[in-house]
Amino acid sequence: MATIPMSESRSREEICIVGQSLYERRYTVGSAGNISARLEDGWLITPTDACLGRLDPDDIAKVDLQGNHVSGGRPSKTLALHRRIYERNADAHGVVHTHSTHLVTLSLAGVWKQEDVLPPITPYYVMKVGHVPLICYRRPGDPTVADEVAELASKVRAVLLERLGPVVWERSVSQASYALEELEETAQLYLLTIPRPAPLADSAIEELRTTFGARW
Repeated sequence: MATIPMSESRSREEICIVGQSLYERRYTVGSAGNISARLEDGWLITPTDACLGRLDPDDIAKVDLQGNHVSGGRPSKTLALHRRIYERNADAHGVVHTHSTHLVTLSLAGVWKQEDVLPPITPYYVMKVGHVPLICYRRPGDPTVADEVAELASKVRAVLLERLGPVVWERSVSQASYALEELEETAQLYLLTIPRPAPLADSAIEELRTTFGARW
């Protein structure tokens, strides 16, 4: 069952807190990345070309259910992508997109599989993230990317945009950021381990499914 969105003021504050945290720990740099939250009467999304580390709650863009800009700065050019995720997944109340270094590196160096950018090498990756497909490169804001991701929005909680970085959605902005951090950490572990680490055994993954309800 979908959770009830938090108040608009709290959502604005959460976006700013999460954005600053991600920026200070270099999950994103400069004015790259964007964050959005579902409201009962529309969505909030970070303004285009905004620095996630220096967000002002009043500057967060608000868009109504018809997609009209209501207040705040000009919405991020990835608004269509965020909206399509919310439309296809009623449980999603927060979306976070960053250009995280190790995940972008992974998309340049070569992912594990098109449908699974990383193997299940840790139990928390299996439990907190799950399957992450690769979306082949298109320019930022290309509407066809929104269509591709929308087809997957109810089946997974994250995708990796080739050369651009991860898009993660969850029950809140904070939960989405936690999953993104686990995803980036796993990419770093994978890239640093030579030879590449083997996936968890099928029996270990099945135990995570039965014990914790992991979706893998």
